[in-house]
Amino acid sequence: MANDRLLPAWSSQFTPEAIRQLTAMGPLAEITPEWAWGQSRGAGVRVAVVDSGIEHDHPALEDSVCGGVAAVYDERYKGKARFEADDPPHDLSGHGTACAGIIHFISPEAELYSVRVLGRDMRGKALQFAAGLRWAIEQDMGVVNLSLSTSREEYFALFHQITDQAYFHNVVIVSAVNNIPAPSYPSLYSSVISVAAHEGHDPFTYYYNPSPPVEFGAPGIDVRVAWKDRQYLAMTGNSFAAPHISAIVALIRSKHPELTPFQIKTVLLACAANTHRS
Repeated sequence: MANDRLLPAWSSQFTPEAIRQLTAMGPLAEITPEWAWGQSRGAGVRVAVVDSGIEHDHPALEDSVCGGVAAVYDERYKGKARFEADDPPHDLSGHGTACAGIIHFISPEAELYSVRVLGRDMRGKALQFAAGLRWAIEQDMGVVNLSLSTSREEYFALFHQITDQAYFHNVVIVSAVNNIPAPSYPSLYSSVISVAAHEGHDPFTYYYNPSPPVEFGAPGIDVRVAWKDRQYLAMTGNSFAAPHISAIVALIRSKHPELTPFQIKTVLLACAANTHRS
């Protein structure tokens, strides 16, 4: 799983020297941030945070946490995972609360759901991760935030199948890329929205990467985040960039519920700081 305690290796494509100015032409020029999410607060959109859990009563989250489950590794069950109720949800490490806090700050009326797949040491089995992701899809979540990944190739096909299932069921998955320069899944799949960190702190300033597989860069360096036990910390990592994009997707889905995952990715492209003509 991605580990934010390692030195983050955010994508160099998002440094000021490397970003290319891409001018949206034709119909894309008509898609503006005001059209995409202006006046939206995320009402009616459910966002699953697949992570270490969410501290439901953290002051940064107000009353936004609506429920949760925990995926527990158990070889006796199909998929080698079973679910336990985690309601009200709690966080074993702080990482999930950090992601939830970012989402709530940007999209304050979105409903947050905790899907705990990581333990106190920020580790978990890939099959727990897969089970939690499947649960979010089966619950028809509007957005799923994945600030975790696996680099084990034996799970490439499994996560590919699950993310395709999400895509065709109108569930938007936003995935952080690995913090170290190595392939990780599901961030490499075209059916998800992949995100790395860039410098800057404006939550609505994000960039399109003209050289995928990383598609977007969002704030993730020295970000003030909510943490376990009602704390706040300054953290750095791609994990904290992904929820910025998840929150913006929630705003878009609230204002334009008819849009598909493919169309939402196009809207993100059109409204990126290096593509949108202001």
